[in-house]
Amino acid sequence: MTTYVISVPGTFTTGIGADTRTRLARALRPADPHGTRMGSAEDLDVLSVNEDNTFTLRLTVEADTGRHAEEEAHRLAGSALRDAGLDEWTAPLGPAVITGIDSQVR
Repeated sequence: MTTYVISVPGTFTTGIGADTRTRLARALRPADPHGTRMGSAEDLDVLSVNEDNTFTLRLTVEADTGRHAEEEAHRLAGSALRDAGLDEWTAPLGPAVITGIDSQVR
C-alpha cells in the first residue's frame, strides 16, 4: 500500500459559516495530510477556502493504485461534506487529483 495525498476541489454554492468549516475539518481529521512527511513539510491544510467560495480538500489515502486513491478520496470528501450538513448541491466536488505520494508515514 502507498499513501497518497489527494486534492479534491469544490465550490460552496452558499455561504458557509465558521461552525460548518469546523465540522468539516473535524470530519476530515483522519485524512489530514499533516500525517505524512510531505504534508508536514509543505504545511498542507486539509481545507483551504478561497474568496470566491471555491475550496480544496487535501486528504491522505492509503491505496494500491492511484485510481483507487482518487476514488477513496472523493468518497471521503463527500462523506465529510454530508457530515458537515452539506450536499452535492451546496458543495459540488470536482475530480480528485494526486498531488503527492508518500510511502513512509511518520
